[in-house]
Amino acid sequence: MLPAASLVGLIALVAWAYLGWMDWGMRHMEIGASMWIMPGMVDWNAADVGLVFLMWAVMMAAMMLPSALPVILLVARVSAGIKAQPRGIGFTGAFMGGYLLAWGGFSVAATLLHWSLLEVQLVTPMMKSENLALSATVLIVAGVYQFTPFKSACLRQCRSPLSLVIEVAASPRYALTTGLRYGLYCVGCCWALMGLLFFAGVMNLMWILIIAGYVAIEKLLPGTKWLSRAAGILLCVAGAGLVIA
Repeated sequence: MLPAASLVGLIALVAWAYLGWMDWGMRHMEIGASMWIMPGMVDWNAADVGLVFLMWAVMMAAMMLPSALPVILLVARVSAGIKAQPRGIGFTGAFMGGYLLAWGGFSVAATLLHWSLLEVQLVTPMMKSENLALSATVLIVAGVYQFTPFKSACLRQCRSPLSLVIEVAASPRYALTTGLRYGLYCVGCCWALMGLLFFAGVMNLMWILIIAGYVAIEKLLPGTKWLSRAAGILLCVAGAGLVIA
């Protein structure tokens, strides 16, 4: 299990270092504008879209991999008892690959949405909403989603994925598919919360930390149903407050 934990830690460390560098560049645009990882402020071309996708994909890895560590360690424990493991990256690596693939798909959708919002000038070149209706919508949608049965079902699978792991324990070749399925449950659980970044600022490091911390608490600690409800109410009240304002 130690190699699995080390791999997760290394990926998360690199991802957070990248986000820190991006955040620094956004706050020092006189230098950041020339950084190769920084997309253009307006009129994106293919390279800019690729850089924004990279930003979203790395951000999702940084935010979500730490909260998935207990499941990855469980996979490593199960795979340790399987003699016929897949060659190459192994059972655990394949599972992590599938998990990140799910968030990669989310990152594609987020990039295209980000590009569309920038084109119609609903977000600023600094990657933050400048439209009251958009901000209120993002907050209210995220708040209401906290109360939906689909959110609850996905959260249950994120918390208790043992059935997924056991299901493929005898067939490690399906590790990638299992990781993808688990990742899709996590996307279903957290996509609306990630949408809050359009309200707060896509590269706002403080909000990235807050959302990542909340997701980890919601997924990992038992008896947090009240927390999901409280967060939903808070987000709805904040969105309604913008509408009233």
